Amino acid sequence: MSKNLFSLVGKVAIVTGAGRGIGKSIALGFAEYGADVALCSRSEEELDRVAEDIKGMGRKALVIPADIVDMSELDRIVTETKTVLGRIDVLVNNAGTLIESTALETNEGDWNLVMNTNAKAPFFLSQKTARVMIEQGEGGSIINITSEVADKVEVNLGAYCPSKAALHNITKVLAREWGRYKVRVNSLAPCFVDTVLNQPLFAKKEEFYLPKLKGVPLGRHSIAEDLVGAAIFLASSASCYITGTTTLVDGGYTV
Repeated sequence: MSKNLFSLVGKVAIVTGAGRGIGKSIALGFAEYGADVALCSRSEEELDRVAEDIKGMGRKALVIPADIVDMSELDRIVTETKTVLGRIDVLVNNAGTLIESTALETNEGDWNLVMNTNAKAPFFLSQKTARVMIEQGEGGSIINITSEVADKVEVNLGAYCPSKAALHNITKVLAREWGRYKVRVNSLAPCFVDTVLNQPLFAKKEEFYLPKLKGVPLGRHSIAEDLVGAAIFLASSASCYITGTTTLVDGGYTV
């Protein structure tokens, strides 16, 4: 077995939501293992800081400010990455949004924003990226960041839970259809991650934070870096016979 099984040298990855949190950590982890990375999010300033860190490792970083909810931006992300970095081997659909509201209170605007960000955009960005991977003839790896709420739902997340369930199913659909092209599609499902997105929930100590913490066998909330190892595994040849799966990175919470 090769000692370079987890190496990403020579690979190019796109990471959405790469300016902070999970996306930033995965992008830096990929660069550390040898990949060049296209960084996407709405904040160019955040992306520039991540890009500097990646360049400091001796890797290439391409900053692509974009709002993935705008479908016209998706072609630009793929085209710029291929043009500047030469190819696409890995896509991480990490960008997401969360709006707190009960099922009775969720309005159509909030529903559309959450579903478009968390499910529609990943589907169509995967589609456009897969076409490049298929054309290259060497396959590739698509990694969707879902959530444990795809199965174990939480209250007051009327649109978020269905959106992550949709992405969970999208993972299976794409894996089933694209396996013949050596394009692998898998998901990572974190839980209780300390990110900017979750700060409003974390602030609810008695209502949310402490009760949820009691349900985590490993005894702590997760941080963005907890997903990096699993993402490197799924991006590398170490997982060459794995597709259509969801790996829980939840500290045992769903047990």
